[in-house]
Amino acid sequence: MEFRPVERAAGAFQQPLTTEEIEAVCRRAFGAETRVVSAVELGGGMYNTTYRVVVAGQERPVILRVAPVPERQFRSERQLMRNEYAVLPHLTVIAPLLPRVIAADWSHDVIGRDWMIQSHLDGVPAPERLGTYPRTLWPGFFRQMGAIAKRVHAVRGPHFGPVNGPAYDTWSAALVASLKDIAADLDSVGLDASDVRKVAAVAAQESAVLDEVAEPRCLGGDIWTVNTMLDVSAPEPTITGLFDMDRVWWGAPEADWTIRMAMAKQDERTAFWETYGPRDESERGVWRSRIYEARNLGAIRLERHRLGNAEGVRDSYLSFGQILGAVA
Repeated sequence: MEFRPVERAAGAFQQPLTTEEIEAVCRRAFGAETRVVSAVELGGGMYNTTYRVVVAGQERPVILRVAPVPERQFRSERQLMRNEYAVLPHLTVIAPLLPRVIAADWSHDVIGRDWMIQSHLDGVPAPERLGTYPRTLWPGFFRQMGAIAKRVHAVRGPHFGPVNGPAYDTWSAALVASLKDIAADLDSVGLDASDVRKVAAVAAQESAVLDEVAEPRCLGGDIWTVNTMLDVSAPEPTITGLFDMDRVWWGAPEADWTIRMAMAKQDERTAFWETYGPRDESERGVWRSRIYEARNLGAIRLERHRLGNAEGVRDSYLSFGQILGAVA
């Protein structure tokens, strides 16, 4: 088989499979006589290890995604691939945009990691395609993003927290638990987590404000440009697919990463709100959004540490200090 891995440092978080492991996974999914023609590692993601695999006799390539080994997963990122698999029955509102699951294996019989094989989405990753259009056409892309987010956020859930659990009866309990998990993860890698714990304490003390969110809704977790496919030849940006839905959870739509990204800059992305609808700009809504931003910043700090971005880690403390002063 032709094998093209991404060159990574020996201690990098994302660890590749061997050709033998890829072949074993494909035999488990497609049958004992399966022959793998090629496997090309895709370097765009920063968590799972992902390959575009061509299997003899299959009409189209497939996508093989492999989770990190269990001992390298943070508490706040536990079993994300299983979480993604669990949410799929709830996402029929955007089913045409999602890859199909061909096979998934949590047994660790073949390799010591969770893995999933999905259909290959048509199109080109949005980070590669969007910039080829004039900026005057970008608002159309963000209007589509707003419409997608609105559909996702309309989906009601059975509990608060990750789709695959643990489940919580109240939004405040889910949010405080998430903040505490992030703090514990920061401790585990030797980073100061006192600011995250302070926000967790404030969130617990002001639980009544958070629990005005009484109905759990679907939060896409990471629906934004980097996880979007665009039509390769359309005259204007046209979304054809979404991927990496592993961080979906049940909670307040305003806490979704998508909302954070839509608010990040006053540029073409403001068109997002034309289809999504207005933000909650009440005093209590703004206060809740600061708690959500604290959770985002804690997660960002962890990711930057994992990627070896020391400057980014330092910046997260500065940003967090501003949030802490606003919610305390």
